[in-house]
Order: sequence, then structure tokens, then C-alpha cells
Amino acid sequence: MRIGLAGVGRIGAFHAETLRSLSDVDELVVSDLDADAARALSERLDVGFAPSPAEMLAEGVDGFVIATATPGHAPLLRLGIEAGVPTFCEKPVAATLEETMELAKIVAQTSTPVHVGFQRRFDRGYQRAQQAVAAGELGFLHSIRAQTHDQAPPHAAYIPTSGGLFRDCSIHDFDIIRFVTGREVASVYATGANKGADFFSEAGDVDTAAAVLTLDDGTLVLASATRYNGAGHDVRMEVLGSEGTLGVGYDESLAVTSAEPRATYPSGPRHWSFMERFLPAYRAELTAFAAVARGVLPSPCTVDDALQAFRVAEACELSRHEGRPVSLDEIPSL
Repeated sequence: MRIGLAGVGRIGAFHAETLRSLSDVDELVVSDLDADAARALSERLDVGFAPSPAEMLAEGVDGFVIATATPGHAPLLRLGIEAGVPTFCEKPVAATLEETMELAKIVAQTSTPVHVGFQRRFDRGYQRAQQAVAAGELGFLHSIRAQTHDQAPPHAAYIPTSGGLFRDCSIHDFDIIRFVTGREVASVYATGANKGADFFSEAGDVDTAAAVLTLDDGTLVLASATRYNGAGHDVRMEVLGSEGTLGVGYDESLAVTSAEPRATYPSGPRHWSFMERFLPAYRAELTAFAAVARGVLPSPCTVDDALQAFRVAEACELSRHEGRPVSLDEIPSL
């Protein structure tokens, strides 16, 4: 297959290396708004170069991977759909709920598959949790704890364009909660705070946030996020049921030091970025996309999935701003 990639920043360059290594991919072509950066990557990896994504699609590709900055996602996704090319798009598919809904409507009217990049669905720990819940191994679920704790904040210029902590970070938790439980979020109650750099509050954002989610079957979820977790990049989930508890992210890399005497677990080394934490998952999701592009696998994460996670993030932002519980019925949907 001939695969086209738009965006050669950190995640795009990583995806390029992964795609080039897949047995299903015979040819890879890269492009970027910064043509010099795309050309440099194409020379370093010995892959093809296109002056623009539009020209890449016009030349013909079997699959299209979008890894640009967020403002480029929606217009490029439209291009991929219009060209009838199976498309992989990093989250979010759009910067606003309204545009995400519009894209979901467009995708529903076409046979062109779109795979959204929520990589946790391909992490073996989260997959094991989903299987355990589906098989009833834990009995009935009563509580879930989910967290996304970044080791250090991104640069200041990123925050005003990020969409806020719930939409940028916690949205991964909101998606994986749906994936693991098979349930929808019914209501949220969220809050946030700032103790770090001033650029968070200046952008109307928070550097630490928490939310209580109630699922449609009454299961309670405690979700937290922060930009300041100096111990390391810490992404975990605990699924608590009447017959047992299963933890995701509890291995030797756990970014926690025990206060108990004589305790030696975890021994490390710790993860310091999401790229380290989810390296195998990123590879697995692009392998899955190659199967989607070949027509042998339906999209494992659709634009509608992305819309539902975005609606939860939107509800959390509304709850944080207004200081009240928010029902998901208040958030528009299709």
C-alpha cells in the first residue's frame, strides 16, 4: 500500500517511522505546511515527499494519516473523505463540538472509513480490563478511578490552542472509560485549580482538574488530570467490582514512591512522556489502521466515538465554569 502522512512534528515523525516499518506499507509519502521539515524527514527516512496534502491525495494513496496540529485536523479529514481515502486522524478531529458533530454527520453519509487516534484502546492493559468487564470477572462495577498526570507542562504557546485540560488530556480517559465499560456517561461534576505557571489561568485553563462522572448504569468514576506530576508520566485506571479489582498501569514503571518501610516496589525505570508510556499502543493502532485501509477491519475508533468523548469533556468544562453538576443531556449530540 501507498500511505500518505500529513504533519511531521513529534508525533508525525514517530508515526512516519512506524508506518515505514509495517509490512503492509510499500511506500510512504510525507507532507507538512513546513515543506522544508517534510523534505528533511523524507530524506532522513528515505520516503517520498509531497509539497502538500492535497497534491499527495491527488497523486493517489491507499491510506491517509493526519498528524498535524489540531487546527489542521478537520480540513484535512474533509479532504480525505472527499477523496474516498481511508483516513487516520489524531484526536481531536476538530477543535469545537459543533465541527465534530458536523464531521460525524459527513462520515455517517459515506462509506470511507475514518479511524481516530485514541491509542489507549490498543494498550494491552486497557484491553485486558475491557475483556474482564465484558466477561463479568469483576462482578458488577461500582467504581472506577482514571487519571492522566503529565510529568511536566507543555510550552506556554500550546495552552491557548489546546482546548483546555479536560479536552486535551482527560478526553483520553473519557474515551477509554466508554471502551472498557461499554457504558455512556450520564452526568459530570468537575472542578479545577491552578498552582503552577500563570499562563494557564491567563488562557482561562487550569493545570489540575478532577471530575466525578456517573455512568448510565450508576457506576461512579473519579477522573483526575494534572500538568505537574514531577514523579513521572502517570496514566492509570482502577476498575473496582463486587468480585474483584483490576488495575491498568501498575507495573515497575509506576511513578509512585511507597511510604511504607521495606517496600521496594516499583523498581522503575519510570516513564517521562506519553510517547514512552504508550509506545507499543501507538504501533498497534497504526498496524490496525493498515488493516482498515486494506478493507479487512472496520474502524476500531470512529468519529462518533470521538464525538461522545468530546461531549463529556464539554460537560466537564461547563461544570467547572458554572460550579454545578451537568447532565450529558445538556450537551448537543447527533
